[in-house]
Amino acid sequence: MKLSFVIPAYNEEGHIKKCLDSVCAQAQKHHDHVEIIVVNNASTDHTAEIASTYPRVKVVHEPHKGLVWARRAGYLASSGELIANVDSDTILTPGWLDTVFAEFSKNNNLVGLSGPFKYYDLPKRTSQLINIFYGLAHGMYLFNRFVLQKGSMLQGGNFIITRAGLEKIGGYDTSIEFYGEDTDIARRLNEIGDVKFTSKLPMYASGRRLAEEGALTMAIKYTRNYFWMTFFKKPKDKVYIDHRPKIREIKK
Repeated sequence: MKLSFVIPAYNEEGHIKKCLDSVCAQAQKHHDHVEIIVVNNASTDHTAEIASTYPRVKVVHEPHKGLVWARRAGYLASSGELIANVDSDTILTPGWLDTVFAEFSKNNNLVGLSGPFKYYDLPKRTSQLINIFYGLAHGMYLFNRFVLQKGSMLQGGNFIITRAGLEKIGGYDTSIEFYGEDTDIARRLNEIGDVKFTSKLPMYASGRRLAEEGALTMAIKYTRNYFWMTFFKKPKDKVYIDHRPKIREIKK
């Protein structure tokens, strides 16, 4: 079983190195069973140059700016049976890759796997509130998946899907700008197989969006877009704020 990391990156020169260091360290154990793809998504900083310094990393350029467009470009350039969608400001937790291979090895019907974020740059109190939110979200996930049977849950930036499953549901929906892209995949995959969300697969992530927009505001946005995408098959919010620093275009 081969896994392809797909890491979209737009102006992430400040985060991409920590992400790739963690991915490459765990990939070393699995040798030929892992490939790493960074999608340079219209960056104007040194993101692509930094990623190119890693021998194991393949850099793909996607000029059409947008998260889903970047995920799609990485998927098209990949060859693994499993596609790990990882954001460029995340860091793998210890044993993350071992857990992924173990979960897919023991369940042939598993088409999607995900876990929560652990924000490494937020105050302790905010992180505690987020843990409560994840507890409530996990309850909604269980009710939705097993009782209502309307969908499931994937955490954008920390989810793995099968190539066969993605092809069967028609691939990524590039009409989605940002909110709901993970729920859209979870809802459609849930119709053809098992989509599992587990606390045993956490991922370290930057909480910059929550810090700048407010944890409560983001909790409300994510929740309402989860419901809108699950029951109405479209996101409630189509506009999002880009929190990356403004970078002047690099002159070649």
